Amino acid sequence: MKILCLIPARSGSKGIKNKNILNFRGLPMLAWSIKQAQKSIYNKNMKIILSTDSDEYREIGLKYGADVPFLRPKNISGDLSTDFECVEHCVNYLEKEEGYKPDFIIQLRPTYPTREVKILDDCIEKFIENRKEFDSLRTVVPFEKSPYKMYNIIDNKLVPLFNQINIQDYKIKDPYNECRQKLPQTYLHNGYIDIFNYNIIEKNTISGEKILPYLMNKNEIHDIDTFKDLKLIG
Repeated sequence: MKILCLIPARSGSKGIKNKNILNFRGLPMLAWSIKQAQKSIYNKNMKIILSTDSDEYREIGLKYGADVPFLRPKNISGDLSTDFECVEHCVNYLEKEEGYKPDFIIQLRPTYPTREVKILDDCIEKFIENRKEFDSLRTVVPFEKSPYKMYNIIDNKLVPLFNQINIQDYKIKDPYNECRQKLPQTYLHNGYIDIFNYNIIEKNTISGEKILPYLMNKNEIHDIDTFKDLKLIG
């Protein structure tokens, strides 16, 4: 089984400048994701690729053991660039230049330097066991604020996102007027670990329609996006 471990690390960060190479506990931020992949029990099956638009980041990735066979084009490395664009560029390059096609892809964002290898291995194992029935796996946490009570503002009017709920055992009209305890539990994709089958990329998606959840506790997750985040766990 061939596993592509993709670490996306563009250089343009607004919250913290050069966030992906910021020193965290003695190592550049992106180095932690490389080390986590290297310590996985599935490492022998992995190709670890750093996708970056920066020569400086590329040298750091190489130093810590990632493959960096290309620089990502600037036009898919901006604030509004998508994960799909990054993935598609990487797999197209590897297939064309190296004839490499993985069975599935793991995306490890560099902003989780304290990611636990055990959780990574658990996610991989769970996905391998279920990948014939599912397109992808995403780590999620329970969402404390119910989206069923949310609104848009259109033409200066509040417009409920949901006028009614009709799923499984929940049949509720005007859910935005109900107490939270009566509403279905919802879950938030936290970006800790994403895994997806290679063959769904041709459908212009990296999640697909059948997404396998890996439920986490919010206290297990430390995403560094601001200096406040860094101070809390640094």
